[in-house]
Amino acid sequence: MVNPKLLKTFKGKKILVTGGTGSIGSEIVRQLLQFEPAQIRVYSRDESKHFFFQKELEKITHTCEVRNLIGDIRDKERLDKAMGGIDIVFHAAALKHVPFCEYNPFEAVKTNVNGTQNIIDSALQHNVEKVIAISSDKAVYPSSIMGITKLLMERMIINANYYLGESKTQFSAVRFGNVLHSRGSVIPLWIHQIQNGDPVTVTDKKMKRYFMSIADAVKLVFIATANMSGREIFVLKMKQRNIYNLAKEVIAKYNQGRKNVSIKITGAREREKISEKLFTKEEQSMMVEKKSYYVVYPEKE
Repeated sequence: MVNPKLLKTFKGKKILVTGGTGSIGSEIVRQLLQFEPAQIRVYSRDESKHFFFQKELEKITHTCEVRNLIGDIRDKERLDKAMGGIDIVFHAAALKHVPFCEYNPFEAVKTNVNGTQNIIDSALQHNVEKVIAISSDKAVYPSSIMGITKLLMERMIINANYYLGESKTQFSAVRFGNVLHSRGSVIPLWIHQIQNGDPVTVTDKKMKRYFMSIADAVKLVFIATANMSGREIFVLKMKQRNIYNLAKEVIAKYNQGRKNVSIKITGAREREKISEKLFTKEEQSMMVEKKSYYVVYPEKE
């Protein structure tokens, strides 16, 4: 049964999804189709992913117009053209891999920070109704370039309210943990290693992470969209999992009678924390607990 509140939120709307061919962005698009939006614009720089995603969507029965737009959020001129007439923006485009961001810090800033400013500027210019940005638990007490740029992205989104002028745009963020089975995440890597007969790599036996499914991630994004009034951060309730124990579970599930698969400890990567946090101590005083998530409200002025 279609959620009536979400149907009311999305029906007849024109929606832009940046990073729309990625794991989260593409699932947002798939799930949106049930809510009868007028149009979805899938915005991504990856031509090959566009091609295969377009072929997938052709097999799904729906009445929504889906446009595949090649573009980069770094390109303000292209983004402005994609944003014209849009009601809701889901901002999922990002550089998200910690080691690559450490090795390419200027590129991380161009995408995660400068790209977000382009989103904000264009949304205000086109008087978009709502912008929902995807953040990470690595933005909480960040120790890496990726986490720092995500924290900047969060603060830019939350404080975009100061630039509103006469615009009606609402800006909010959702904060994710590690998304299971997303592209480049650890479980697909482990499955590949098991199938190749290679050792499963774990950085540290004490390493812990918060995990969420792609379905839970998209559900949180939609909850945020339906309930936001601007400047909130929505955080899904999650439990931390020990990575080493999780690796053993994955081996047991996917080994399927092959030879014994060993676990290789590789050591923590540069700037990598042993465990993450979902929110800061300061945010707890501004936070309201819901059934399945938390909402961090803006500070009172």
